[in-house]
Amino acid sequence: QVQLVESGGGLVQAGGSLRLSCAASGRPSSRYAMGWFRQAPGKEREFVAAIRWSGGRTYYGDSVKGRFTISRDGAKITVFLQMNSLKPEDTAVYYCAATGAVVTGIAKNEYDYWGQGTQVTVSS
Repeated sequence: QVQLVESGGGLVQAGGSLRLSCAASGRPSSRYAMGWFRQAPGKEREFVAAIRWSGGRTYYGDSVKGRFTISRDGAKITVFLQMNSLKPEDTAVYYCAATGAVVTGIAKNEYDYWGQGTQVTVSS
């Protein structure tokens, strides 16, 4: 069983930056991946970014490419999401997710473990 603990959400003005962190318990397998999804009120949960633990390949949703960066600390089994140039439309609850059997990395049904979510609010 993997437990995920997120931190780093908050309120920021448009154009600002935030950094989210997610620490995982357990031991990554060769097909382990961690990702971030977000869900705004009344909307579907949306893919944001993901990283494969083996090799470090990254994936990004179209709406965040060039602004957000996902990275990992292998020793601590922690994933980070650096969010720059934030926009009001980035406002959502951000969820960390993990899977031991990644396929594409971008589909939420690939992920078995989810964090509790952290609120990110971007004011205009």
